[in-house]
Amino acid sequence: MLREAGNSAEDTLEGYVEGILFRNEENGYTVFVISNASEEMTCTGVIAAVSTGQYMQLRGKFVDHSVYGRQFSVLSYSFKEPHTSEAFLRFMSSGGLPGIRKRRAAKITDRFGDDAYRIMLEEPEKLAKEIKGISKAQAYEFQRLLVERKQENDARMFLQKLGIGAALSEKIYKYYGERIYTVIKENPYRLAEDVKSIGFKTADEIVMRSGISVDRRFRIRGAVVYILEAAVGAGHTYLPLSVLKTKVFELIGDAGDDIEAVVSDLAIEKKLVVKSGEEEDYFVYLPSYWHMEVNVADRLHALMCAAQEMEGQEQLKCDDQTGTDMLAIEEEMGVTFDKAQRDAVVSGVTKGITVITGGPGTGKTTIINAIIKIYLSMGLSVELAAPTGRAAKRLSETTGLDAQTIHRLLGYAPLFADGEELSDEDADSRMAFEYNAENPLEADVVIIDEMSMVDLWLMNALLNALPDGTRLIMVGDCDQLPSVGAGNVLGDIITSGVFPVSRLEKIFRQAAQSDIVSNAHRINKGEPVDLGKPSKDFLFIRRDTDEKIISAIYTLVTDKLPKYVEADKSEIQILTPSRMSKLGVERLNTVMQKLINPPAPGKREKEFRGIIFREGDKVMQIKNDYGLEWLRTDSAGITESGTGVYNGDTGILERVSTFDETVTVVFDDGRRVDYAFAELDELELAYAITIHKAQGSEYPAVVIPMYPAPKMLMNRKLLYTAVTRARKCVCLVGLPECFVSMEENQYESYRYSSLRKRICERYSLQQL
Repeated sequence: MLREAGNSAEDTLEGYVEGILFRNEENGYTVFVISNASEEMTCTGVIAAVSTGQYMQLRGKFVDHSVYGRQFSVLSYSFKEPHTSEAFLRFMSSGGLPGIRKRRAAKITDRFGDDAYRIMLEEPEKLAKEIKGISKAQAYEFQRLLVERKQENDARMFLQKLGIGAALSEKIYKYYGERIYTVIKENPYRLAEDVKSIGFKTADEIVMRSGISVDRRFRIRGAVVYILEAAVGAGHTYLPLSVLKTKVFELIGDAGDDIEAVVSDLAIEKKLVVKSGEEEDYFVYLPSYWHMEVNVADRLHALMCAAQEMEGQEQLKCDDQTGTDMLAIEEEMGVTFDKAQRDAVVSGVTKGITVITGGPGTGKTTIINAIIKIYLSMGLSVELAAPTGRAAKRLSETTGLDAQTIHRLLGYAPLFADGEELSDEDADSRMAFEYNAENPLEADVVIIDEMSMVDLWLMNALLNALPDGTRLIMVGDCDQLPSVGAGNVLGDIITSGVFPVSRLEKIFRQAAQSDIVSNAHRINKGEPVDLGKPSKDFLFIRRDTDEKIISAIYTLVTDKLPKYVEADKSEIQILTPSRMSKLGVERLNTVMQKLINPPAPGKREKEFRGIIFREGDKVMQIKNDYGLEWLRTDSAGITESGTGVYNGDTGILERVSTFDETVTVVFDDGRRVDYAFAELDELELAYAITIHKAQGSEYPAVVIPMYPAPKMLMNRKLLYTAVTRARKCVCLVGLPECFVSMEENQYESYRYSSLRKRICERYSLQQL
């Protein structure tokens, strides 16, 4: 019977599966019709193997789809076994078991009636004996399939009773099968270790709901691994044991002396690495991050030492000879280097490892161009790369050479074969770099820009792909925000004192005329900035409420700034410290969308997870997708195709098609990309973005609201990074006291990173 529960917290439905409209075999997402004789309903949800004719009991919610109308969204479900002749005939006639169709099913029900299902399940030999055309082997195979189906159904129902959703139940059962009962009984925290998407907190909730008595060390063990994984997400590569103990206490209460025993056991199992640290404390690592730090230190030293061995062989021009070459380079480029800039060029040309760091206007780009010219004149190959697509594009524009993301340089791509389909999670776990230690890059020189954004994982991959003898030049501003991923790579390389570092502090005369540049340096040094000073490119507009700030931002973005900086309004970027504050990303995007791109007749839109995507919206790609296909047509009508859209790429949503359920985005560089509705989690509105997201990018003008937000985000480094994103104009709108408090707040979340220690240890070994 089809039932609707009315206004209860969850609605219920019962009925036969009439038809399956869509099914994704990778994740179990299914669109199906459930019915009885008088009515039917389209249902959606993650369902295990399902066949037409099965009788289902569903719990979920009725929803109204903008295109497909009223539907039932399934949260949990169960299959009712076909104990009546009607149910049995319906199930078997629809292909419930291979080898049984309508005619054979009718024979079975005619002979056994309502007992047909039980006979097949419990007395298969009777089925073979009394139904012509069914052998004993076939009967036992039917029994095996029914038992297997029943076990799967029972196991999933068991998991759902523990509060685990259908999608997660499917993953758990796929991993453990019938062992799931033993795992839940003995140590449910194994779920967090073995199954992706299940963290410690989910496992902990299962334990609490089930009332199972579990050895407290299992809980401590789960908490330790969970805390270390969370620490990696916060940028750390390890935690001191003392800090780990504190965090375990905050999460689950007093663990006593058991925590040290648990950490020791995990280290013996090689699931953790424990090393002596500082002040009689220990450093506790997830193994991969320990090995990456060691490997990065080893590879950096190998590159440096290989170059030292080659210096006498290659006769690279240095000292007086380089001085002569430098004069020619200066004349060709129309510049005059000071000593620090000249030393940076010489280091870049003569050393195996070179770091060039400095703020805006200090000539980093000019030095890169000089180094490139010298290497090319020597007949050496040069590769240019940056962590993000926007940063790579900017590097290409300033050098006139092709530049690409580090991922693209290293050939980051799926491992699976063409035509093989995987879930997003499985695909992410099966990505790999084409270029690595076994298949290194063929490049004499590699120059990486925006090095402050490079995390430990990416640095490890890069160094694995560089053969000994390759020269590595790292360029960045060490005063900008650190990488989103774990590690403090640029900072640790600089502070190790092992490698040549060129610090650029003098501002070029032309750059010094810009208040953006001069005020950025004042902010970085903590010096007062005159917010009332008339300026052509650094403006502070005082507004005292969030509504007035929003109004001023709208006027700047749509009217004042586009004409002033000679750019389209879509190129003007609003940058804000936070996502959730009164003037955070989420509210600003919602408001700006209504003001800049309101609904209009004929303007199609698609709602996805609470976000409205409307034709004409400014959007941003929020994760690297190397398999996403694009087309680009130039002014001559020549079409180019390729794959890869990267985190931070922005564009305009050109088209929403409900017919084929896609949206089309045209990115800033002309790439046209189609996204299926199910892929919209890769996009978000981009009228406003966080300052973190803008790192490595540059815009004609930026607008920054100055309004209270969480104190940890209102700091000097964030303000400095935001201001340096603008080429022609910075507009700060709001309360002057917020600007002052940001500049004075030197809060920077400390990162536990021991790469500097590993580099120094490796250098000391080399000296022995």
